[in-house]
Amino acid sequence: MNLTAEVIVGDNRETLKQLPDKSVQTVVTSPPYWGLRDYGEDEQLGLEPKPNDFIENLCLVFDEVWRVLKDDGTIWVNLGDSYAQSGQRGGGSYDKERPGWFKSPRKAPEGLKPKDLVGIPWRFAFAMQDRGWYLRQDIIWAKPNPMPESVTDRCTKSHEYIFLMTKNPKYHYDHEAIKELGVIPAGTKAAKGSEERSSMEKINSRPPEYKVYDGYRNKRSVWNVTTKPYKDAHFATYPPELITPCILAGSKENDIVLDPFSGSGTTGEVSLLHNRNYIGLELNPEYAKLSEKRLHEAGGMFASVSVR
Repeated sequence: MNLTAEVIVGDNRETLKQLPDKSVQTVVTSPPYWGLRDYGEDEQLGLEPKPNDFIENLCLVFDEVWRVLKDDGTIWVNLGDSYAQSGQRGGGSYDKERPGWFKSPRKAPEGLKPKDLVGIPWRFAFAMQDRGWYLRQDIIWAKPNPMPESVTDRCTKSHEYIFLMTKNPKYHYDHEAIKELGVIPAGTKAAKGSEERSSMEKINSRPPEYKVYDGYRNKRSVWNVTTKPYKDAHFATYPPELITPCILAGSKENDIVLDPFSGSGTTGEVSLLHNRNYIGLELNPEYAKLSEKRLHEAGGMFASVSVR
C-alpha cells in the first residue's frame, strides 16, 4: 500500500487554499489554546487580546476547511479551556527557555473578571453552529493523570472536549470500527444472566468487581485516556489513543486525513498506522521537522513523506 504524508509549512489560513475542493474525508486537530502559550510565531492563533477575537480567527480557518472537506466528511476538534488571569501586567512575554509558555500572567480581558472560566470550547462550538456546521457530539476526554494545580477554591481540571462536527446531517461514521467491550458489575442480576449466556472474563484495566460480557456496545461519549508526553516534543501533545477512534470512525483506508494544526504530527502518525493518507499544516518550521521524523517512522517503506 503506497501512502502519502505531507506537511505544508506556513499560515494555515493561506496553505489551506492550496488544497482542492472536497478532497479531505476527515479532520482531526487540536488548535492552540487561547491565552496560555506563545510559540514564538507572529501569525499564530491564541495571542488575541479578547477570546472572541480568537474564536473568530479560528472559525476563519474552519471556513476554509469547509471547502476542502467532502460533503460526507467529519471534523473532530480537541479544545481546552482557559481562565481569565489576575496578573497586573497586560500580555505575558515569550519564554525562550520554555517554548510554548508565558513568563508572566496576562490581565483579564474586557468583559471577564479575574478567575472567570472563559468557556472557550463552547464559544467555539456555538460560533461554528452559527456558520452552518452541525454540532453532532461533545466528547469528554477524561484524564486519569491530569496536570497538578495549586488551587484550593475549585476542583483540579481533569477533562477537555472533543467536538464532532459535520457539513450535513448524513455523513460517514463507522460506528462498528470503534465499538467497545460492554462492562457490567459482577454479582448483579445482569451479570448472572450474562454468565448463563456466555463465559465471563476479567479485564486487566478494570477493578476486579467489574467483568465483561461476551459482546460489544456503541462507544460512549466519555473517553478515559491517559496523557502521555511525546519524548521529542517540548510542548503538550494529545496521545495517539485519544484520536484513534476519530480516525477509524471518520474515514476509510486510503482516505485523506487533515490536521490544520499539525504540531508534532500525532494525527499523521495515527493516520499512517491505520492506512490513511495525511496532510498536515504547520506554522512553525521546527515543529514540521519534528513531525517529518515521526511520520517516516510511522510509515516506514510503505509511505512517501514530504515537508514543503
